[in-house]
Amino acid sequence: MSKLKRNWLVPAAMSLVVLAGCSNNNGGNNTSPSASADASPSASAPVEQSAADKAFEAGKYDPAIEISTILMPKTYSKGETKENNVHTRFMEEKLGIKLSKDTWFPADSDQYKQQLQLALTSGEKLPDFIMVPTDPVLTNQLIDSGEFMPIDELFDKYANQTWKDHAAKHPELWYPFTKDGKKWNLPIMEYTDNDDTLLWLREDWMEKLNLQAPKTIADLENILDKFKNENPDGLAAKDVYPLAVSLKSNTNTWMGGLDWLFGAYGTIEEQWNKDANGNLEYGSVNPGAKQALAKMQEWMQKGYIHPDAALWDEGKSAEIWTKGNAGVLPGANWVPDWPAPDLLKNVKGAKYKAYPVPAGPDGKIGTKWQNSGVNSSFMINKNAEHPEAIILYYNYLLDNLANPAVGSEYEYGFAKGYDWDVVDGEPTSDESKIKDFNNDFQFITGPARIPDLYMKTLVKLAEGNQPETPYEKQQSEFRKPENWHAAKVVMSQIDIRKQNYFTGAATPTMISKWNLLRQSELETFNKIIYNKLPIDAFDTFVSSWKSNGGDQITQEVNDWFKSVSQSQ
Repeated sequence: MSKLKRNWLVPAAMSLVVLAGCSNNNGGNNTSPSASADASPSASAPVEQSAADKAFEAGKYDPAIEISTILMPKTYSKGETKENNVHTRFMEEKLGIKLSKDTWFPADSDQYKQQLQLALTSGEKLPDFIMVPTDPVLTNQLIDSGEFMPIDELFDKYANQTWKDHAAKHPELWYPFTKDGKKWNLPIMEYTDNDDTLLWLREDWMEKLNLQAPKTIADLENILDKFKNENPDGLAAKDVYPLAVSLKSNTNTWMGGLDWLFGAYGTIEEQWNKDANGNLEYGSVNPGAKQALAKMQEWMQKGYIHPDAALWDEGKSAEIWTKGNAGVLPGANWVPDWPAPDLLKNVKGAKYKAYPVPAGPDGKIGTKWQNSGVNSSFMINKNAEHPEAIILYYNYLLDNLANPAVGSEYEYGFAKGYDWDVVDGEPTSDESKIKDFNNDFQFITGPARIPDLYMKTLVKLAEGNQPETPYEKQQSEFRKPENWHAAKVVMSQIDIRKQNYFTGAATPTMISKWNLLRQSELETFNKIIYNKLPIDAFDTFVSSWKSNGGDQITQEVNDWFKSVSQSQ
């Protein structure tokens, strides 16, 4: 958010170079070491190519091999089953890979976790390739079980360049998967920058009030005041709470979060940031958090924030915006997909637009960034006969499906007659036009994604460029122009983000004390925001946090960080 291990066996399928000239039998008389060393290259047997190397050279296994893995149930059409469907046929035809009878088909993720825990406890045979959700505790359990192999050599030898380039650019993606100087999980990539915070403002209100983009917190305060007290829709001040936020379970969240406000004072709350010396500190005890809380307290008193915000989760916080009673919603670039359509439905003439997050009084600016481009990961059974097969499979998806070429067999989708077809002489992926439409494929790793492709594509569209590739055409069709513009805003502030650098399992002191520390934090912060405690209560909280385990946790977090970062 890591992990006792046994010695692992090097599988026969890994590349082995066999040289025969070192110990050559000649009529029952072995040659001496010196004679062998002086032998000419022609005296050596030819290099024997491994089955794995042959498969990567050819692009598939021939003859086909069998592997076992984890596959969640999907929606099948055309009479297909989990064992025989368009995806299993694709695997065998394109890659020479078949699913063995040992593949697991759990009903859902909860059943899968239970099945996995039971197998580890009972010694039941595990599949060759285990999908690992983003769960550092589970990852540690799997590493410590001794049932899986490190993946360093396999990744270095077989992963394609897209995969390697992203890992090299973001070495932190290995942190949750690193122990004893080795990497244990293959990262499955996700789009980066997709959840970065920006501010969604009611653009029709901005226009009617002739307001400019807020560059500072002071500018934003002016906008909040105008939205409330000079509301252009004629709403009474008592009915408008301009800033839609969620305070129920945390303040650093994906919708209605306050990371941008804390960032304006030099910290990001509820995560572990790097300080000026490169050490990790908990953002909620940084002095900047006190300034952010003081500002929140002021805004609550002025009625800029709804008094029920402490009871609202992320979805509920968005409702006040979509119902027309708020003018500012902190959210990601995809707000035009949800919940913005509800705003347009509920409020006639409403418009909305993404704006950059503003700077604080000292020019500081920042948002959270917790996505290193990893969605999930896979671990490889130490007894897998073909441990490299998962890499061959994922390489193919990255090379062919993540950004398909014009004229390729995947230009319009994965499978003709399923997620695309030719209708009236034209290729289409319109679900309403395709009989038995199905885009719910049983990919082992999930869909292949090149991490920076999504945002780069939206920025290209936002700058007025025509879509050229199949992927760009797809995004131009399915993403709204407001979404394109938001992506450009996010990328214009790419350097302001602060990453959460602690992605390991709970440290020893965290296990015993973190819940109480978090409870104290949430209670203190909310009481300050609601003016039930003075702002100086923050100093008392920090002192108590440090003495009641916080300092020890900070030391443990930094010890972990050094152990994983120095291994890269």
